[in-house]
Amino acid sequence: MIWHPGRMKLPSLTGVSPAALADWLAAQGEPSFRAAQILEWVWKKKAASFEAMSNLPAALREKLATSFQLSALEHVTTQGSADTTRKFLFRLHDGRYVESVLIPANPALYGEKSDRHTLCVSSQVGCAYGCKFCASGLAGFTRNLDAGEIAGQVLAAEQLAGERVDNLVFMGMGEPLANLENLLDAIALITHRQTLHLGARHLTVSTSGLVPQIRQLAEHPQQIRLAISLHGATDEVRQQIMPINRKWPLAELFAALDFWNQRKKQKLTLEYILIDRVNDSLEQAAALARHARHLRAKVNLIPYNTVQGLDWKRPSDTRCRAFRDVLVNTGVTATLRLEKGHDIDAACGQLRLKRETAEGIVAEAV
Repeated sequence: MIWHPGRMKLPSLTGVSPAALADWLAAQGEPSFRAAQILEWVWKKKAASFEAMSNLPAALREKLATSFQLSALEHVTTQGSADTTRKFLFRLHDGRYVESVLIPANPALYGEKSDRHTLCVSSQVGCAYGCKFCASGLAGFTRNLDAGEIAGQVLAAEQLAGERVDNLVFMGMGEPLANLENLLDAIALITHRQTLHLGARHLTVSTSGLVPQIRQLAEHPQQIRLAISLHGATDEVRQQIMPINRKWPLAELFAALDFWNQRKKQKLTLEYILIDRVNDSLEQAAALARHARHLRAKVNLIPYNTVQGLDWKRPSDTRCRAFRDVLVNTGVTATLRLEKGHDIDAACGQLRLKRETAEGIVAEAV
C-alpha cells in the first residue's frame, strides 16, 4: 500500500449530514445558522478551500480545516472519448483508487432530453462477487467506500465537468447492496435540499442480486429505482456469468423482485450484457422476455465491452438486434445500447486496475 505523507484521514464534509454538522457547530459554541453557510459553500458554491468560505469567521475556518477534509477524493486523471463520455479516476486517503463515469444523454436512443448528464458512481474499492464480465473484481475486494467517498464522486464530477449531474446510477465499481448502510447515508446526503437536492427518482441502484438487501431496500421510503444485473435468463446460463446465482438462484431473486414491485412505483430494469455464444441465443431471449413480462420490467441490452484479461467476445450487431427483436416482438420494452466509452477503458474498474497494477498495489480486504 502506498503511504501519502500528510494525508491522515479526517472526516470529509461530503460525508457529514446537515444534522451532524449542526451538532458539531453547537459543540464548538457556534450559532446554528453557520451550518447552512458551510453546506452552501461545499455543495452549491463548490469551494476549493476553507479559506474561500469568506462569510465565516477566520477562527471557524481554522476549526474546520483541523477537523475535516473538504473532499474525500483527490482527482488524478480524466479520460475522455470521442462521444464526450468522460471517466474520472480519484485517489482515496489510503492510496487506493476509484472511478466515476460521466455519460451524456443520447436522445436518439433513449428519448431523453439532450442536456441530461448521468454519472456512474462506485460504491466499493474492488468487488467480492466475481461477475465474469467485470474488471472490478479482478484484483479482489479491498474495502467499502464511506458515505463521503460515495457522495463526493458526484460533487467532484460536477466540479470537473462544469455541469450539473441530474441522473445517478450506482453501477460503478463494487456491489452497492453489499455496502448498503453507507450507500443509504450517501443517498440521504445527495437528495437533501441543502446539498445537491437530487430527486430519488433520478437515482438507480444496480445489484447482482443480493436478495435480503433487495427486500431491505424495498422498505426504504424513497422512490429509488432498481436495476438487476441479470445476464442470464436461466440458472444454467446465469451461473456461468454470475457466481452469486448459486447462493440466490433466479426463483429466489424473482420472488424478491415481486416483493419490490409490491412496494415501489418505479419500473424495474433488467440489465443484460450480451456475450457471444454464451448468453445471446434466441432461447435465452425468449426466456428473458417471459421474466420481463412477469416483472413488468424494461430490459437494457448491452453488447459486451472487452475487458483485458478476459476471453469473452462481443456478438455481432446482427446477432444483438435479433436478440432485441425477440423481446420487442413480445411486447417488452427493450433498448440495445451500443455502449459509450470503449476508448477510455469504460468497463467497470479497468482504469483503476491499470493504475494500481502499475503502482504495485495489492488488494488487501479490510
